[in-house]
Amino acid sequence: MRSISHSLMFRRYIATAVLSICFGQAAMAAFPVVTHHQPLGVTRGGEATVVLHGNQLSDAREVLFDQPGVEVIECKPIDNKSIELKVKTEATLQPGMYSFRVVTASGITNLRFLSVGTMPIVEEVEPNNDFATPQEIPMDCTVEGNVDREDVDHFRVSLKAGQKLTVEIEGMRHRWSLSNRDILDPYIAILDDKRFEVAVSDDSLLFQQDGICSFTPEEDGQYTVLVRDSSFLGQRNICRYRLHVGSFPRPTTIIPSGGVQGELLKAKLIDIDGTITDASVQLPTDFINPENSRGTPTQPYPVITEDKSGISPSPNWIRVGNLPIVNEVEPNNDHRKAPECSVPALLSGVIGEPGDFDCFTFECKKNEKFRVQLYARETLRSPLDGVMNVFDASGKTLKSSDDIGGKLDGSFDFTAASDSKHTIRIYDHLRGGSPLHNYLIEVSRLEPSFSLDLKELRRDEAMVVPVPIGGHGAMMVQAKRDQYNGEIALELDGVPEGVTVQTFPIPPGRIEIPVVLTASADASLAGTFFDVIGRGQQGDQVLTADLQQHHKIVLGQNRRAMLEHSTPKAVMAVCEAMPFSIELVQPKTPVLRRGSKELLVRIKRNEGFENAVYLKTLYNPPGVGVNNSRKIDKGQNEVTIPITANANAAMGTWPLVMQVSYGTKLGTQTVASAPIMLDVENAVFNYKFPRAAAETGGETQLMVTMEKIRDIEGEMEVQLVGLPNGVTCEAPVQKVTLESTSVTFPLKIAADAKTGVHKTLNVQTRISRDGETMVQTDGTGEIRVDKPVVKKDPAAAPEKKPKPKPKTDAPPKPLSRLEQLRQEKESS
Repeated sequence: MRSISHSLMFRRYIATAVLSICFGQAAMAAFPVVTHHQPLGVTRGGEATVVLHGNQLSDAREVLFDQPGVEVIECKPIDNKSIELKVKTEATLQPGMYSFRVVTASGITNLRFLSVGTMPIVEEVEPNNDFATPQEIPMDCTVEGNVDREDVDHFRVSLKAGQKLTVEIEGMRHRWSLSNRDILDPYIAILDDKRFEVAVSDDSLLFQQDGICSFTPEEDGQYTVLVRDSSFLGQRNICRYRLHVGSFPRPTTIIPSGGVQGELLKAKLIDIDGTITDASVQLPTDFINPENSRGTPTQPYPVITEDKSGISPSPNWIRVGNLPIVNEVEPNNDHRKAPECSVPALLSGVIGEPGDFDCFTFECKKNEKFRVQLYARETLRSPLDGVMNVFDASGKTLKSSDDIGGKLDGSFDFTAASDSKHTIRIYDHLRGGSPLHNYLIEVSRLEPSFSLDLKELRRDEAMVVPVPIGGHGAMMVQAKRDQYNGEIALELDGVPEGVTVQTFPIPPGRIEIPVVLTASADASLAGTFFDVIGRGQQGDQVLTADLQQHHKIVLGQNRRAMLEHSTPKAVMAVCEAMPFSIELVQPKTPVLRRGSKELLVRIKRNEGFENAVYLKTLYNPPGVGVNNSRKIDKGQNEVTIPITANANAAMGTWPLVMQVSYGTKLGTQTVASAPIMLDVENAVFNYKFPRAAAETGGETQLMVTMEKIRDIEGEMEVQLVGLPNGVTCEAPVQKVTLESTSVTFPLKIAADAKTGVHKTLNVQTRISRDGETMVQTDGTGEIRVDKPVVKKDPAAAPEKKPKPKPKTDAPPKPLSRLEQLRQEKESS
């Protein structure tokens, strides 16, 4: 079951609606954790004892239920792994799962659920693995059992002809697993006396991994209900389940699936057996808080069905708010001829048959901005895989949406380009359709808003806030912004007596900020629910939002959430005092961009406490890095923690808080230091490095030019660091002033210095003030080290070889005819 939609039921006391059928009438090892409990649920209107199992529970003090109607009579630790809990439930409490957390003297456990039902509880009795020897049970009961590895449980009931048998299981809904281990994925079936399966269910649309099935016999007989893990896995005492067996109503669909708060909703119920019944429900008048402008005009609302055959064991969910309901009017398949309506509105309908399209047309003004959100699989648990389009007056598609952001239902924003009619169309992705393919389309104006949650500080675990007596606790509030980038002021409501709160605004454009809580020395051990309220302003508009805390319950493969839950409040507990006091010393000077600093942390140990204390920042201001591996070891009372600020660190004053962890007899406790305010300021100088070059055994002057960025008070010096091996500087530290334009360092290069280009030179600007030193580091400069050039003597000119004499013994060359005539003329 996807439980994220439970949140609004807990905002204030809202009784779950009961439909009146119309018969001719209108939590890890180092922290406290609860892994499982037995029984998983109770029958309303009486007292019951529940044993909670887990770890680090020996100092349990109280149990807090998010919803009213469950009174805790006693919370008594049995040992470090179990608690005996006595509860009393109201006679009119609506069936469902009620979330709770255990408060101990050292912390708060993970979120767990106690089921409340209306039918008597029957315990599973082994052996019941064999179909031939099942456990006999009466109709209209809830069986509490366990699935061990390769376990198959059988329960037999007797039915009359025409008597409906409905089976619903709570299995996955009662697991807690953040490690993908021992996850109960139940499989249920109804078998006849010949062992044929007449109805089966592995997963279901309504409850995801938890199944439901139903069968109505044509003649009297005995039928067997089978329960096992779908993969024949399981774990003793861990994979427990509640099996509801009876003729109770089990609607799978409510149409219309939403309503206006304060009105009487006239609806039709489609039961799991296909029967359709008229029903009505009075919706609450104060469901949506008008002061909360976080941008969601409707919220999920739980509906329980009751008729003469019984009460549904768990609710269906619809959407309730202030938006008017617009029900589809057929024919509406053609987006060019769709029926007209007005928006903002909650558009309600059903993709009633394969290939069906539903369209809604409405007038828009130019530049009006709208948000369109589909609710089908989410909240309503409809089989519809909806695809939405919005068309302008010419029929052009402006926006489309299928799935989005990991969610099964799509959404989009659009801006009207002109004063004209626009049309929204919806259909099933695979062109499917049935009377069960219901949907709601929430069309609202796109307004600036934000929402608030607490950041996880332990992976996949919702934040809880222990505050030690005489010490500090801290948490991170994070904002999800939507069209709003301004400052968000925070305040807390509901903190324990003796606890004071120090809040800081979330700066414009940022999404998180710490909140520090301090318990006085005379505060009492206690736990309470608290809310976080945020306020922002955009122009004349005041924006508000309150907390919605997200809880991961079961994680599957790749840490995908298989079961989730949201609550509108978190839990804070005043816990036992620390065995030491701690101080994160407030620095007197800022950290500079491109600079570094050391923070000092001191502790004062109580007598007998010698354990190491581990330190880690709750968060780092933007662009600031912190060495979070430091600790104060046994025999030590202080440590320095290096921090750095990059060139783009966000300038300003930021709260900085240390998470403080230490070992106790029950495990590791994590609290906090008081905050300091860390100033981040701009760098003071810009530097330019020349490309220096020198030969081994020689000397050179490195002149670095500098340009002032801003004024600052304090004595200044510049130090050259990062010299390669074999290169030394006799005066690496030079005094400078704000008027300096360059600084020169004399360098000597050893004869055996490594040759090549060395890009390791840096300059550190040190500014001393108020007994502290501000450091700015700049680079990277380079120096090329070469070997000396060896001068060589000029080489002697090579001797000229004499020309070879012609050979005398060679025969004379024959005279040409021209040469013969010339000789004849000369002789005459």
